[in-house]
Amino acid sequence: MTNKDMWAATMIGAAIGGVTAYLFFTDRGRAFRRQIEPALENFVRELSSFRGTLQRTASVAAESWSVVTELLGEGSPTPARPYAGGQSAPF
Repeated sequence: MTNKDMWAATMIGAAIGGVTAYLFFTDRGRAFRRQIEPALENFVRELSSFRGTLQRTASVAAESWSVVTELLGEGSPTPARPYAGGQSAPF
């Protein structure tokens, strides 16, 4: 890490520490946190809903792709096992 990187990391850490101290240790910071908490909860709920939608979409897309490849005959056929016990070779 260069000296410039060290200073940047120190400044970012100090800023994060200052904001955290303001939000948790001052009356105005606590009041601000109480105001933004409902908005943050709504945001998290929306993100969770969006994630569920994406998962369902991916599932439908995978199933659709499976149907298309099956219809086109591009699925991987299972190899025949002509020997006893399901072996593909006599040895």
